[in-house]
Amino acid sequence: MLNVNNLYKTFAPGTVNEVKALIDVSLHIEEGCFTAVIGTNGSGKSTLLNAIAGSFKPDHGRINLFEHNITNWPEYKRASLIGRVFQNPFAGTAAGMTISENIALAMRRGKRRPLTAAITSRIRDEIAERVKTLKMGLEDRLDNPIGTLSGGQRQALTLLMASWLRPQLLLLDEHTAALDPKTAAKVSEITKEIITREKLTAMMVTHSMQQAVDLSDRIIMMHRGRIVEDLRDEMKARVRISDLMQTFERVQKLDLFDQSVAEILEQQFV
Repeated sequence: MLNVNNLYKTFAPGTVNEVKALIDVSLHIEEGCFTAVIGTNGSGKSTLLNAIAGSFKPDHGRINLFEHNITNWPEYKRASLIGRVFQNPFAGTAAGMTISENIALAMRRGKRRPLTAAITSRIRDEIAERVKTLKMGLEDRLDNPIGTLSGGQRQALTLLMASWLRPQLLLLDEHTAALDPKTAAKVSEITKEIITREKLTAMMVTHSMQQAVDLSDRIIMMHRGRIVEDLRDEMKARVRISDLMQTFERVQKLDLFDQSVAEILEQQFV
């Protein structure tokens, strides 16, 4: 379904600010799998998501989504196949437009969009029915500007919009990180419900190990641009947060050890 092969990305190459963000990253995600990607800051998890979304072109490697080689596709072209929810609850929507207008535009994702969305009574009824599944009472506020809603309400609607046309891949970029704990838990619940109901294939970048354990079918851990752990099936079913913490500590200790060895070798050859 999603195949990432030998992906490399270096930012600011050849400068003092050089960062090797992705190093020979390969993975295969099967249709219908909900994959969580975890790792420390700078591990490469968001870079991987951005590479798949088309935010930049990788230095080397290939990305296939179903039968499409999307490696060189611009971001707007991938929008017909990929839905995305950002960390900022106010990204991905038009604040001055109403709830129904925003959703009507989402219904035309990947197609030519008019300056104004034509909302027939049939479309409005469909929108109200789908918004009702969020259980937030927003089906009675379809004419309210989406910018007047709370962050959690807006993020829930963004999830609904991103999944409306059942994209081949749904990308969630730390989509609850900017919310308070109670609201984040509610949006996480809605996330699981939508992905399960629509049988979506999804990738979620998150800093929350609890969220990764509770929501996903598979957990990928990244460190310094590489995949260092891939938990699925029985291993994923048995994993606990303490196990993930131990893996983090082990990886970081090995990293410090490698740095120490490199420094010793460098001193010997000075």
